[in-house]
Amino acid sequence: MDYTSGRLARLRARGDARPAPAEALLAALPTPIMVVDESGVILDANAAAETLLNLSRSVVIGMAIDEATGHHLRTMPTDTPFVAYDLDISLPGNRHLRGDLLAAPLPDWPGWRIVALHAYPTAVPIARRAGGNLAAAGAAALLAHEIKNPLSGIRGAAQLLDANADAESRALTRLIRDEVDRVTALLDRMEGFTDTRPLSIGPQNIHAILEHARAVAAQGFGNNVLFREVYDPSLPPVLGHKDSLIQIVINLLKNAAEALGEKGGVVTLTTAYRHGMRMVTDGGDGRRQLPIEVCVIDDGPGAPPEIAEHLFDPFVSSKRDGRGLGLALVEKLVADQGGIVEYAREGIPERTVFRLLLQRARGK
Repeated sequence: MDYTSGRLARLRARGDARPAPAEALLAALPTPIMVVDESGVILDANAAAETLLNLSRSVVIGMAIDEATGHHLRTMPTDTPFVAYDLDISLPGNRHLRGDLLAAPLPDWPGWRIVALHAYPTAVPIARRAGGNLAAAGAAALLAHEIKNPLSGIRGAAQLLDANADAESRALTRLIRDEVDRVTALLDRMEGFTDTRPLSIGPQNIHAILEHARAVAAQGFGNNVLFREVYDPSLPPVLGHKDSLIQIVINLLKNAAEALGEKGGVVTLTTAYRHGMRMVTDGGDGRRQLPIEVCVIDDGPGAPPEIAEHLFDPFVSSKRDGRGLGLALVEKLVADQGGIVEYAREGIPERTVFRLLLQRARGK
């Protein structure tokens, strides 16, 4: 008997063992939650909602949901869970914050819904976008193509000089070649942002992809990292492009390993199925399902607050020798497959979480 089943057996053996009342569970939840009727009027709110709204429960009850959050529910389905990401939430008192709004129906009360708010922390906001902020990288990539031609000439000239140079001069020609190679490699990565051809996506085994990326990391940049896997073995195939998914996970693992530093640490890979996770598409129908969740979690210090909101922007990095393109490429590749990537600091103690939300393969 494992620990969990043993604990359940002990609880069942207790004469006073009974489930906590729903009211107590609602009040104790750390997430702001409100009960809203079919007309959008708040019928109840927990303590976390009182704290977020800075209003007592007696005042919140009877308010309209759009008065409390700046958003009504009329455009959201009433019979299925719905998630709206990265909203500007307008709180009473002319206060504003960014966050997600999650709504789920109450089956026994037609039209009634549970509404939860996930506010992004002010100091460590979540970066959650679907391919935005890449215009600067695209323009830079066009320039990169033009720069590579003269670089090739410079490297060729350095090789010719090296043939007839003395030892001291050869050190300089090698420096020229090394720097040209470094800049060329950087330009190659920049050019990847201009590839607008649609990916050939299909059903993929996400666990096989994670194992491949983990093996690559363990043999190289992650040789001082302990990798842990917490997988949902029943997960259906993901809709994606195999090579791109591998590159996404490798980039996230490399980022995690670098965050841990030379002393190393633990990087945890998790998978889960999240019912009701959707993304509002360009057409605004909000019907793209994103139930496949993949997380890369590390025990590092996280991004400095001043750049956390811009982690997925090109050329943004807190590392001394960082290029700031790894996470930007991750976002582009995830967006190309119709998914979302986000950054957060979660848990007690806090850990860094990069979360991928991906599509499920149809018919699987």
